[in-house]
Amino acid sequence: MLKGTIQNNGGTQFINKRLIQVLLKPRNRGLTMVFDKGMGLRKTRDLLELCHRYIDFWKIGFGSSLLYEPAILQQKIKLVNSFNIVTFPGGTLTEIAIAQGKLRSYLEWVLAQGFKAIEVSDGTIDLGVAQRENAIKSALKAGLTVFTEVGKKDKNAVFCPESIASQMFKDLEAGASKVTVEARESGTGIMIFNDEGNIAQEKFTKLLANMPAQEKIIWETPLKKQQVTFLNMFGPEVNLGNIAPEDILSLASLRAGLRSDTLKQALAKELV
Repeated sequence: MLKGTIQNNGGTQFINKRLIQVLLKPRNRGLTMVFDKGMGLRKTRDLLELCHRYIDFWKIGFGSSLLYEPAILQQKIKLVNSFNIVTFPGGTLTEIAIAQGKLRSYLEWVLAQGFKAIEVSDGTIDLGVAQRENAIKSALKAGLTVFTEVGKKDKNAVFCPESIASQMFKDLEAGASKVTVEARESGTGIMIFNDEGNIAQEKFTKLLANMPAQEKIIWETPLKKQQVTFLNMFGPEVNLGNIAPEDILSLASLRAGLRSDTLKQALAKELV
């Protein structure tokens, strides 16, 4: 039996141990970020009891945190935190706070709710270099973990792989823990994905040639075929985000080679 939190009545004897290790906490690779569009407390608890060991980050999407009943929001955050999962609100709220000149008040509110991190992005607004760096460092000073997001939400925005890669390095140098590559909820027609949700290869290749190490990057992959592509390309230790709550166990199965889409790769690794 493997040591760790994965136990299944001896069933792990059939699984490639090198692959299953990526599902054990604590870990700094093979990270999974949930994209929560609005789950009640009971459904959240059910999911956590079943899948908490496969979740690392929990984003309450968009600016929806402001629409919760305050007491329910705080209960939900406390619940997710209790499973050793990092909670944070969507980057849209950070953009609103910066645009209104209220970043300090926003950080105080984030802490008061019990969130452990924020997301700094400029998917809708434009941030200057100094503004973005200041937001990152201000959040760090407040005691929050910082995730940043690169790329615009407008599918008509110009995508320059070299500029995106440069921004990644700047964010990490400023103190960001991880940098997320924008793909929105749909995963289509934006950044590295074409209108069918497949990788736009030329853009992607240029980005890979210039960006930081994989362990610092979270790829937003809301679609199953995108998750399969990245897992087969980079292996089970790739970091993936914008995962729907109902897809967590499915993704964990893909990581461990417990689905046909990644089984061949898992079997190949067993022979290495």
